[in-house]
Amino acid sequence: MEYNLADLFESVVDVVPRREALVYVDHPGTGAERRLTYAQLDAAANRVAHHLADSGIRPGEHLGLHLYNGVEYLQTVLGCLKARIVPVNVNYRYVEEELAYLYRDADLSALVFDAEFEGRVAAALPRCPRLRHLVRVGEPDAVRVAAVAFGEAEAQASPGRGFPARSGDDQFIVYTGGTTGLPKGVMWRQEDLFFAGLGGGAPTGVPVSRPQELAERVAAGGTGITFFPTPPLMHGTSTLTAFIGFHFGQRVVLHRRFVPEEVLRTIEKERVTSVSLVGDAMLRPLIDALAGPLKGTDCSSLFSVSSSGAIMSETVRREFLRLVPNVMLLNNFGSSESGFNGTATEDAGAERGFRIRVNARTRVVDPATREPVRPGEVGRVAQCGHVPLGYYNDPKKTAETFFERDGVRWVLLGDMATVDEDGVVTVLGRGSQCINTGGEKVYPEEVEQALKAHPDVYDALVAGVPDARWGHHVAAVVQLRSGAPRPTLRDIQTHCRTRLAGYKIPRQLVITESVHRSPSGKADYRWAREVAVAADRE
Repeated sequence: MEYNLADLFESVVDVVPRREALVYVDHPGTGAERRLTYAQLDAAANRVAHHLADSGIRPGEHLGLHLYNGVEYLQTVLGCLKARIVPVNVNYRYVEEELAYLYRDADLSALVFDAEFEGRVAAALPRCPRLRHLVRVGEPDAVRVAAVAFGEAEAQASPGRGFPARSGDDQFIVYTGGTTGLPKGVMWRQEDLFFAGLGGGAPTGVPVSRPQELAERVAAGGTGITFFPTPPLMHGTSTLTAFIGFHFGQRVVLHRRFVPEEVLRTIEKERVTSVSLVGDAMLRPLIDALAGPLKGTDCSSLFSVSSSGAIMSETVRREFLRLVPNVMLLNNFGSSESGFNGTATEDAGAERGFRIRVNARTRVVDPATREPVRPGEVGRVAQCGHVPLGYYNDPKKTAETFFERDGVRWVLLGDMATVDEDGVVTVLGRGSQCINTGGEKVYPEEVEQALKAHPDVYDALVAGVPDARWGHHVAAVVQLRSGAPRPTLRDIQTHCRTRLAGYKIPRQLVITESVHRSPSGKADYRWAREVAVAADRE
């Protein structure tokens, strides 16, 4: 047995087969739900694996998951891993052109998709000659492509195992990007992903030292933890959160989509202990619901709320803790290219920046020499050891991002940072989003934290706008709280002046009805820049 995700999952199933593994609420508020034990989820995944193998999808070929959250998503991921087929996440917001690009770039041989997306799948399919097997989840309003119904695929396949031996070298591909450039497929060996993205079976403790130890720990432990990844599973963090739950032999709860009121009802009903989300875009609506129509909801079971991909700002964290005291709020730092790097310190915030205590594999390095920087110098975050193999179908970008030093593999991330004498890293922001104004560098995330501390600001993004005098100026694109008075640029500047250096203060304010983010809450900086540039021209 190696550090293979399917092997590890099966080892857990074998020691706790009757324990509840997955609770799925299809349409929150209707009461429609599915509950599967570990044995039932294992059998369901086996059926998918056998169907794919019987349909001619070979080990090492790629399958796209173009799905909303659901049992079928995790069932298919597990089925792929069991059959040594490589799962590839597909952003369900993509339109025809983007889908055709991703299907081709990922060399998909098979696709499992929600019927709701049939029109877009049909439009992209003629440009994807390698894509030869489709499985449809749900009933379409009109049949546009030749696809096997998911239920039919399940019914005709075996629920037993009987798969060939697997390897820690089997791959798992996570596609990332799309808001600032073309999406890229990050190629992970499963063993590396197990340690870098899943904490080696114990994200907050001591990783396992041998594969068999994972099941031994599950057998020796009890129940009581319920994980609730609320963002879409198409974003790697949510899928990995579900796998962390499975590796603990605990329960995972899913909703088809994020509906704040229903998330709170499920926390109360299922006694959820750990919620994962993406920054203020998801935490603020929970606060609004708890302070309004869902006031009094019992959230006492909650132990932690963690965010990846975007920061829970200091102001929003305080608001949530006022409503749900004693919950641990964790701003985690990581990426599709590195897995987990660390968690923000207690003093991280608008004044001191996004400070994190990193793991032993993380450094801040000079991007040119790739040597560690001295304390206080700006460099890029890098991680060594269990890192991806590179980007699929992109040797140029792989050479720019991944390197080897002294026999150790490294990945160079896009995040700029400094490190202090104690080894605490302050993340400044993505280098690609950095605004150069009058020769000074401004990172949007820092300004956004200050803006969100304003009592009338609900959400905000910051972008650089071309400026004849300064090169670029800092523009704030702001969504106000419902009913809040409209602030002037001077109001915003006065508020920011006590939190930011003068050159970081916005010189332009754009009030928008809503701030654009991905379904998981990640910032759409391309949209923010377009809005700010258009407003500046007017």
